[in-house]
Amino acid sequence: MNRPAAVEISYDCMTFLITHNPTNATLNKFTEDLKKFKVNTLVRVCEATYDKTPVEKEGIHVYAE
Repeated sequence: MNRPAAVEISYDCMTFLITHNPTNATLNKFTEDLKKFKVNTLVRVCEATYDKTPVEKEGIHVYAE
């Protein structure tokens, strides 16, 4: 399945990256993209579709309900 490309939005001194919701099967590519964009904080705003542990092991803080 093709996923839409990530969209980067800058406002003031902040940058936001809007992405698709990955699955455990696509998590490696998703994490690579996060690192490429130098993401250090991830805010999950949809239902959990993946295990956040591998993302956190890459030094990215994950905030999710």
